Amino acid sequence: MKKKLLITCLFFVPLATMAEKVEINAKNIALVLDVNKGKAPTFLYFGNKPNKTDLHNISTPTGGRMDAYPAYGMNAPAEAALAVTHADGNMSTELVATGFDVKQDGKTTITVVHLKDKVYPFYVDLNYKAFADVDMIETWTTVKSEEKGKVTLSQFASGCMPIRRGDVWSTHLYGSWANEGKVVDEPLNPGLLIIKNKDGVRNSHTDHGEIMFSLNGKAQENSGDVIGAALCYGGNYRLKVETDDTEFHYFFAGINEDNSAYHLKKGQTFETPALALTYSREGLSGASRNFHRWGRNYRLANGDVERSILLNSWEGVYFDINQQGMDQMMGDIAAMGGELFVMDDGWFGEKYPRKNDSSSLGDWKVDKAKLPEGIEGLLRDAKKHGIKFGIWIEPEMANTVSELYEKHPDWIIKAPRREAVLGRGGTQVVLDMANPKVQDFVFGIVDNLMTKYPEIAYIKWDANMAIMNHGSQYLSMDDQSHLYIAYHEGLKKVLERIRAKYPTLTIQACASGGGRANWGVLPWFDEFWVSDDTDALQRVYMQWGTSMFFPAIAMASHISAAPNHQTFRVIPLKYRIDVAMSGRLGMEIQPKNMTEEEKNLCKNAIADYKMIRPVVQKGNIYRLQSPYENKGVASLMYVDDAKSKAVFYWWKTETFVNQHLPRIKMAGLDANKMYKVQELNRIDNQPLSFEGKRFSGAYLMEQGLEIPYTHHVDYHKNIAWASRVLYLVEE
Repeated sequence: MKKKLLITCLFFVPLATMAEKVEINAKNIALVLDVNKGKAPTFLYFGNKPNKTDLHNISTPTGGRMDAYPAYGMNAPAEAALAVTHADGNMSTELVATGFDVKQDGKTTITVVHLKDKVYPFYVDLNYKAFADVDMIETWTTVKSEEKGKVTLSQFASGCMPIRRGDVWSTHLYGSWANEGKVVDEPLNPGLLIIKNKDGVRNSHTDHGEIMFSLNGKAQENSGDVIGAALCYGGNYRLKVETDDTEFHYFFAGINEDNSAYHLKKGQTFETPALALTYSREGLSGASRNFHRWGRNYRLANGDVERSILLNSWEGVYFDINQQGMDQMMGDIAAMGGELFVMDDGWFGEKYPRKNDSSSLGDWKVDKAKLPEGIEGLLRDAKKHGIKFGIWIEPEMANTVSELYEKHPDWIIKAPRREAVLGRGGTQVVLDMANPKVQDFVFGIVDNLMTKYPEIAYIKWDANMAIMNHGSQYLSMDDQSHLYIAYHEGLKKVLERIRAKYPTLTIQACASGGGRANWGVLPWFDEFWVSDDTDALQRVYMQWGTSMFFPAIAMASHISAAPNHQTFRVIPLKYRIDVAMSGRLGMEIQPKNMTEEEKNLCKNAIADYKMIRPVVQKGNIYRLQSPYENKGVASLMYVDDAKSKAVFYWWKTETFVNQHLPRIKMAGLDANKMYKVQELNRIDNQPLSFEGKRFSGAYLMEQGLEIPYTHHVDYHKNIAWASRVLYLVEE
């Protein structure tokens, strides 16, 4: 799901009061509201923290609608954050402030602005969580009805914000299966910009629920004022920017309300997912650094733990799982210095063995024909090779050809009185996560594995189907519109149970590739699979976009075979390695098909990655040259907090005779420090001219280094591709 943002009408950040002004303060940024009892709260300011004098003198902006949370009905032509049909049928709502509370909780401050309808016992709380150590404010709403009858919510944004018109551009992500995370920059023009998702299960293939607003014209990476927004939700979403005849753009973000009207009985509460907001004066990369730091510190499961270097079996053997083959792959990755082996799809099914994608989902028992010694034997082999072991599952799904479906056909999502729509393999169906029995079953898949085999260190959790037919066999007919929301509430309950019992288990969110790259599910997942497309050139583009909102520690990036299995492009191994090393390094290949020279190159790269891993996975990103600008090269770097170490990446994206590429200036270094330069993964016969030399941070940021366009290798090894990884260490 993808969302956009403008000058938001939100509610979040630690607050201090000055008269009627509520100031919500994160580390360096602030959101200021005017909260006047008996009136609708209004938006005053969002940006860097104002000083006391500026705060005192800030007044409500003019020329637009400044409602902090506009409700439908009393200004019907305007876009609304909330729309309600009250128990008596009245479709208008008029919310006014009744007060606000501020609570300190460790490094966070939570501010709650209380609203009530002027007539009905209908209440809305605007919640803001501000972080003292990162530049992020989360906002969400809590809605409660005390009306005697049923109230229906037809719109329920997490937050909104007005953004002053000018030369405002949006940056957001789009794509498809095997082409996720593509970047689009576009100006905000009159009309309506909508970014949405309606998949039901996953939400980041075709769009993303995150957006950047560049307030000074077309986005720049390391300069310019930027507002960033990310909806923290794993289900259907809608980001919307309205530009009308006023002086403002109006940004709204929340759950996609299409076919999701939500009913509240007396005393019931509905809570929206959080909308995370940030602001930076250091361009897109500055906003990205804010998202990364916040994500590692507060959102991502085990965000402070370095990730293991792994080999995944999928592109190596696909469904052709067997004990001997797994042992061979474990031995190969161990010999190259890897730390973990993950057995992918194809290991399960008794009555219906998993030979392809048309059967067995739901039957999570080992296929003893393939693995006669079971998982016990695999764990023994992993221990023999000195590595950890992981396993693939797809817990939310079933096949109609399975024992599970035969026993529980009422557990699947299907439209009432209609045949189920079937997915992958012509038999796949989605389990109804709204059903508590299904929740127990899905929890049990993980719990049974981990109880019986506690040595399992990693789970790859897949989800390969959307909700194609609307219908829950568990929900009442009156509440069928709750399906999408109830699905993700049920999934959340399961994941919370899993994490409560297995907090340190590494779990990857795979969903037909990059379908679950969102901050809604990452509190329970350690990482996500960026894409099923492992082509290194296409990954440069996809990982560039994905890095806008997500840190390298969460982005699984694997070295795969040539020709690539998705694009059939032949890319040299060094280039594939250099791209994979810019994320969480892994391998997606059959090692026995590699030459000894290739294995040695990977072995050296893995050793080098272990050296730079803290900088890449926990460092600060500076994107330097975008591949989307078609300059023939892409470049980025990571710098540690102390500015004492950095890793610089340079990838040529096209090759022509008499080519002229820009010289890349570095960023994020300490101008006064001296850095020694070392090339990693070198294949050239001779070192680069600057190998081992020292340069000031000022020189590297003002001039950069002249990177050769080609590799100087023996004639028969010449290639059209070129890439470099440089390690900079303070001396």
